[in-house]
Amino acid sequence: MQLRRLGRTGHHSSIAILGGAAFGQVSPEAAEWAFHHALARGVNHLDIAPTYGDAELLIGPHVPAVRDRLFVAGKSRRRNADGVRAQLDETLRRLGTDRLDLYQLHAVTDLDDLDSRADAVEVLLRAKAEGIVSWIGITGHDLGAPRAQLDALRRWDLDTVMFPAHPRVWADPTYRADVLALLAECARRDVGVMAIKAVARRPWGEQEKWADTWYEPWADEGRVTRGVRFALSVPGVHAFCTPGDLAVLELALDAADAFQPLAGHELDEAAVESAEDELIFPLIDKAR
Repeated sequence: MQLRRLGRTGHHSSIAILGGAAFGQVSPEAAEWAFHHALARGVNHLDIAPTYGDAELLIGPHVPAVRDRLFVAGKSRRRNADGVRAQLDETLRRLGTDRLDLYQLHAVTDLDDLDSRADAVEVLLRAKAEGIVSWIGITGHDLGAPRAQLDALRRWDLDTVMFPAHPRVWADPTYRADVLALLAECARRDVGVMAIKAVARRPWGEQEKWADTWYEPWADEGRVTRGVRFALSVPGVHAFCTPGDLAVLELALDAADAFQPLAGHELDEAAVESAEDELIFPLIDKAR
């Protein structure tokens, strides 16, 4: 699988990052198989969080044996400084390691949310200074995420960002402008850039859920491939997180293996084709 340098971290991450949310609601046997299968296919970067159901508990026992060849990224949604530090320590224990390669301020949706996380950021900065984590970053799932992340980069010396990149959000002119401004600042600072929701299709609405993701993902090979190609072709994006469902994971890995970049006009065409589709955001209204 292709590798790309994740900004100033210097790590050459697989373009497919293993999204830990896929392990939140599966059996131990399924989690073990999928984890080792992804690594066998060339994945060398794990993104996981304590809010992903049982993911840390299920994957943790398998991390020590591969720790020397796996970039491990954790997250916290907590705001209180003591709570963030306690959660970091819990993640370290669960994953059987004494350090994380990356620790991220998780799911910052907008500027107001960012303001409420100032104490949490100080914990991340101290953990980096102490060598408990090597790099620190910020993630976000909503339309306000790119603008909040740009402001965060200007406030603190963060090393990575993570935000949604798929055709439908790219069709939103305000969101697209915010992403382009963020990417320009990331390039200037050599910040690592990761995409999420590459294979998002639409909100679940009232239909029966067939996947573990909070939005409905694409399930056919062609659409998954297009979504992965789109995310990885946005200039400045280094890698994408695989979706939070094991049934879609294999298609996402296949798409990463076969990745060929889209031209700029193809990104525009994909956005235009998706412009009338229902957005999966705002998360508070659409998640299920």
